[in-house]
Amino acid sequence: MKIVESNKIEDVELPLQLYISFKKVFVLFEKYAHPEFEKHPFHTSAVKMVDLFKKHPELNDGFSDYSLLEKYKEQINLLLNPLFPESLLLNEIKAASVPFSFTSFKFTDRFENILKNAGEDYELTVRNFEDDSMYVMACTFILGFVYGYNIDIKRPFYFDIPDQTTGTMKYYRAAFNGDFSDITPTENAPNLTQEDFKELLNNFENIDLWKEKFPPNSYIFKGFGLVNLFDVTSEEMLSSIKANLLAGGDDLIFKLQNNLRDFYAIKDLKLGYSIFDNVNHKVCEAAIKKSNSIVLNKNSEIVCGTGYFCNRIIQKVFKNHETFIISDIDEYGSLTGKNDFYQSLYDSGIKSIILIPIKATNNGDLALLEIASPRAYELNSVNINKLKDIIPVFEAAVKRVSEERQNVLEATIQENYTSIHNSVKWRFYEAAEKYHFEHQTDENAALDEIVFNDVYPLFGQSDIKGSSTARNIAIKEDLTTQLTLAISVLENACETEKLPIYNELMFRVSTYLNDVKSGLSAGDEVSILEFLSREIYPVFSHIKEISSKHSKKVDTYMNRLDKNLNVVYEKRKEYEESVTLLNDKLARFIDNKQKEAQEMFPHYFERYKTDGVEYNMYIGQSITKNKTFDKLYLYNLRLWQLQVTYEMENVAYFELSNMKNDLRVASLILVHSNAMAIKFRMDEKQFDVDGAYNIRYEIIKKRIDKAHLKGSEERLTVPGKIAIVYSQEKDALEYTKYIKYLQSKNQLGKLEYLELEDLQGVSGLKALRVEVIYQKDFKEKNTFSFDDLIKEIEA
Repeated sequence: MKIVESNKIEDVELPLQLYISFKKVFVLFEKYAHPEFEKHPFHTSAVKMVDLFKKHPELNDGFSDYSLLEKYKEQINLLLNPLFPESLLLNEIKAASVPFSFTSFKFTDRFENILKNAGEDYELTVRNFEDDSMYVMACTFILGFVYGYNIDIKRPFYFDIPDQTTGTMKYYRAAFNGDFSDITPTENAPNLTQEDFKELLNNFENIDLWKEKFPPNSYIFKGFGLVNLFDVTSEEMLSSIKANLLAGGDDLIFKLQNNLRDFYAIKDLKLGYSIFDNVNHKVCEAAIKKSNSIVLNKNSEIVCGTGYFCNRIIQKVFKNHETFIISDIDEYGSLTGKNDFYQSLYDSGIKSIILIPIKATNNGDLALLEIASPRAYELNSVNINKLKDIIPVFEAAVKRVSEERQNVLEATIQENYTSIHNSVKWRFYEAAEKYHFEHQTDENAALDEIVFNDVYPLFGQSDIKGSSTARNIAIKEDLTTQLTLAISVLENACETEKLPIYNELMFRVSTYLNDVKSGLSAGDEVSILEFLSREIYPVFSHIKEISSKHSKKVDTYMNRLDKNLNVVYEKRKEYEESVTLLNDKLARFIDNKQKEAQEMFPHYFERYKTDGVEYNMYIGQSITKNKTFDKLYLYNLRLWQLQVTYEMENVAYFELSNMKNDLRVASLILVHSNAMAIKFRMDEKQFDVDGAYNIRYEIIKKRIDKAHLKGSEERLTVPGKIAIVYSQEKDALEYTKYIKYLQSKNQLGKLEYLELEDLQGVSGLKALRVEVIYQKDFKEKNTFSFDDLIKEIEA
């Protein structure tokens, strides 16, 4: 008799004193030992068992010294043999055990084989069972056994037992039979009332209360139990697969692979996953996107129509969406002439594989589940039936992943292509819910207008100065290069063929070249390119035929042309790359900083890329549903805007070293003190100011960056300075305080007070203009957070 202790009983506190006793077995034998059962088949053996109990009374009275289990192992085996029929020893997984300690002392043969296969170091331990849970369970056992108060908190016991034969894990659920046990209270056991019972029902988590009502060792347990284990590996794997699929994560395939290894008892089973893109509903032309794929192996994608797969796979998997099994890769190779798919599997050491197609999206895309083994026939048409309960789980997961991907795309579209900012999204949902509710009873129901009243606007821009001039210079330089190259080709041709037409063409090209150098006019570029295409390129075709030397000269010209635009596009490309770099840097910077500002108080934000970046913000009570607006939030946001504008100046200045064009930005902030309304324009799918009076604000926004200082030709916006436009003196006083603070941080320099010339339809505007002090070691990551800024101001 083998004894297994899964938990050291002396280390586990319980309300029970545990004694092993076979009294209830004795009662059973004593019954059949009575003379009235003299003719019963059990009578003779029962008499012997009663005699055995009399010789060893401790087996009846009970003992807590577990060493006696070894001392009386022969007697205990005799006593318990009727409970362990020989015909079931190789089938049942059963053991005699002490409850709550899981010390077991008699096993069926199958149970012993399982423990033997688990290895010498394995300790039979219940999964995920805490000491407190064990204590409360023992208390409920007492409540039912002693007081008749039954509480159903039965938790199934699970044992995870490794199988060294297969190198996988097996999972077993335990059922406990307590018919051979008894419980009696000691003198230290408090008498429990109905009120105590109700109190315990309301305080399951209060372990101190349970110990108060059931002090440690206050009851005596005598007896033993029978534990039956049931192999639930398949059920556990199905449950684990569901949990892992719901959890997702980067290591999902790895987790699922381990699940399936235990499920199939194949320690080196491989799991792969790939997507067959079928956007055009032509399966044979679809590409496979790699995702831990066995099918792809080292390929990034595979086109089906190239003969990679055999016709049977194409028909069954991609067209009929049916599972395909290859039990023997070598046999498959001989049948397919060792096609590319066979070769890929062979190189990977795969000998059997199951391909399970799962429809992923409405456009016909397929998710392909790939289960493979390094041994032939280990995966086959028989054991694929084990997957019947798992496939629906994968189908649901694939559908969920597909929907999540669609949601991500929708969110990306909404974030980047529409004007519905997160701060106001709640109002759109509210309107949509109201519309759908009303539409159920009224076909003429209409969507609400989305209007936010009494919001305060903030506008800012970082405009790339001289962008038009830089663009024109780039065009001029590219045309000069192209025309000069054309003249070079013609001059070279003249050395071989003294044709007057070459001189005439060179004259016309030179005329265009002089015109370009003296200055471009509207339409000049188009007319030059048409001239080259119509008059010059046909001649170049002839020149290429003269000799290899001339051919190389023409090729040199053609290689300088952009393949898509068919023009020299070198300086313009450098200019566009510089503008794009600067725009992206500024846009990304303010987007990141703006997320931080939203935490202060939710507000509407929209940003546009032009030659530079401009943005609108609106803050007010109507923007948010859950917070109370105070003007303090407006002032904080204005301070934040000035700080971020300074930082954007530094971002742009720092990027000068990374650009091929010397592009500078000029920054502008427009202050408007009066609250206004903004309305979502359904036709334009964007917000705009609402009301005739507020139109003046929009006019100022559109014209202010072109404004001049009063009585001069000097522009308001210039590189190296931040312009703050206002119309009320209180605004100037407010921003002067912010400027003085940033001056104290050596971020801003000299301050100017300016008046502006009247704009069309707008007069009386003034401006503060302050010098930017650039930081030589400026780093985006080291900029002020909003919280830091407020702390500095409050200090």
